[in-house]
Amino acid sequence: MEIGRVGVVGLGTMGAGIAQVCLQAGLEVVGREVSPDLGENARERIDHYLSRGVEKGRLTETEKNTALDRLTLVTELTDLGSCQLVIEAAFEDLEVKRELFGGLEQSVEPHAILATNTSALSVTEIARATTSPERVIGMHFFNPAPVLPLVEVIRTAHTSDEVFEAAYTFAEQIGKRPIRCADTPGFVVNRILIPLLNDCVRVLDEAGVTPEDLDTAMTAGLNWPIGPCALIDLIGIDVHVHASEALHSALGEARMEPPPRLVEMRDAGRLGRKSGRGFFVYDT
Repeated sequence: MEIGRVGVVGLGTMGAGIAQVCLQAGLEVVGREVSPDLGENARERIDHYLSRGVEKGRLTETEKNTALDRLTLVTELTDLGSCQLVIEAAFEDLEVKRELFGGLEQSVEPHAILATNTSALSVTEIARATTSPERVIGMHFFNPAPVLPLVEVIRTAHTSDEVFEAAYTFAEQIGKRPIRCADTPGFVVNRILIPLLNDCVRVLDEAGVTPEDLDTAMTAGLNWPIGPCALIDLIGIDVHVHASEALHSALGEARMEPPPRLVEMRDAGRLGRKSGRGFFVYDT
């Protein structure tokens, strides 16, 4: 299956990053947001990061403009009808995603692949909102999508071999390093990372360590490229808590439950880099 036109549903941080990756790979992208203003915000974000690429000599001004010209912004799911692949990157809420997939199935051609970028929800449960679960797959990109090469390509028990291989090949086509995995809670990375980061946060209080010292311990002692507190700030405290809650609900393991400290930070609006303050303070 040759994929030349990709739909991206939801153009927040992840969706805009996925769209940018596809544009830079030479593909036509149809980005869907619920309002024209949100779509234009995403275009400006993509323009900003492509312009930084021009400044650093990674692409020319002409290449940047040509890439942006391949982006079409829409507000209706029916406008995605010409896409061979649609990647959903909406908020991590099962019912929101199920509603979108029900609408997408009616909006695209029968051969089109429907992918979800969920980081913790069941791809199988999302696929059950459709009458053709064989064409539903998980494609979990990592933030920031234009920088990190990994894509977890996740198949359910119903995903067809053709769809799975087409999605895997597509990830390679856009310059990513895909891995294959089954639809299990947390997939590969988050199944390992979420409880590990939760343990790190618990150490802050139990050992009386500052976030600065904890991050130094893991970067200087274990050669981590980024400390756990800085990483959670980058992910977003609200996103991490939501993923923890989903995994805890699915598996019942105590280490999956978000530490009270993170829940308190989320409720206080200290969400990390995107809010300007998490474990650390950032310029917004």
